[in-house]
Formats: sequence, structure tokens, C-alpha cells
Amino acid sequence: MARYIDIHPDNPQPRLVAQVVEALRDDALIAYPTDSGYALGAQLGNREGRDRILRIRELDDRHHFTLMCKDFSQLGQFVHVDNNAFRAIKALTPGPYTFVLPATGEVPKRLMHPKKRTVGVRIPDHTLVCALLEELGEPILTSTLILPGETEARTMGWEIKEDLDHVVDVVVESGEVTAEPTSVIDWSDAEPVIIRLGAGDVSRFED
Repeated sequence: MARYIDIHPDNPQPRLVAQVVEALRDDALIAYPTDSGYALGAQLGNREGRDRILRIRELDDRHHFTLMCKDFSQLGQFVHVDNNAFRAIKALTPGPYTFVLPATGEVPKRLMHPKKRTVGVRIPDHTLVCALLEELGEPILTSTLILPGETEARTMGWEIKEDLDHVVDVVVESGEVTAEPTSVIDWSDAEPVIIRLGAGDVSRFED
């Protein structure tokens, strides 16, 4: 049965944030709110967590996982960023964008795209997520909580608790959540390619 933790959206209680982070460090799989709907999250070193996410979402190994990063400095430890990408990403973050970039050696191979050796990264604009990342001290392995047969991310913590009670370990509630997804920009080659239109202005990436 999943543990349900209700955290204040504007002033996250440090004690409750620490409980969620402790669960992550104990290899828990969490469902947590972000600035683009709920997501599934696990610690980077949690091998089973990755597999559980794939099973819940019925995805294969070609799925692009995202590393939810605290800031640009942390992001730069896990992906290679050239000068053009550096300027754009720096200008647009934190915000509703996911960037697919070549992974560094800091990223476990099982989290990379098997052929491209890439991984998604993003810096959220969300008070609770920032608090979790600050306490954890490393990115959270993340995948949007879109269940098989559904087209949008979940937004209600209590519904997730009912539906995923026996497949996740912790459900975090923290105020109102929007379902609008991030825009996804693939910058694994010289020129950026928009692979999903979502929240955020992408005009600078269009021809």
C-alpha cells in the first residue's frame, strides 16, 4: 500500500520533504507533482525503479527517461552542452522544457537511449520539486505519469493513490497541478529539433 504524503505547495515542510527523500534513498518509487503534471520518480541508482516505471507505463527500452535537475550546474554534470545549446537552455530554465542531449559518463547506461546514448534533462519551476532536489543532492530519474490508454499526465494525487496503490511506494500531494506537458527539444545533433510541442515558447527552435 502506497504511503500518502501531503506537503504544502508554497512552503514545503522540511520534515515531510526529508521523508520523501529518505524513501527515494531507500529505493522507493514515488508519484510526485511537477509543473507539468504528475511524474514517477526514483533515485538514479535504483535499478528496479527504472524497470518498474517501464512496466507501469508499458514502455520499452527505447523510452527517453528524464533527469529532473536542481539547476544548470547540476544539469551540466550529466549531459554534454555545446555553446549554442548552453545559451538557449540557460535562458529558458527553470521552465517547462525537456532537452534531449548526449549523456556524460555520470549517467548509468541503463538510463540512456540504447542507440543514441542520450537522456532527457530538465530544470523545473516548481517549489516542491526544487525542495526535493535540494534535499536529495542529485537528479531524480523521472517519467511523466501517463498510464497506458491515457493521453495526459495525471493531476490528482488521491486518484493516483487509488489506482496505483500497490505499484508505487509513495504518493505526494502538493496543491493544484496542471497537466500541460513540457516542450521537448532534441539537441543531440548540431541543430535543435522540436519533438513535442507543449508548454513554453519554442519559437526560437523553429525554422
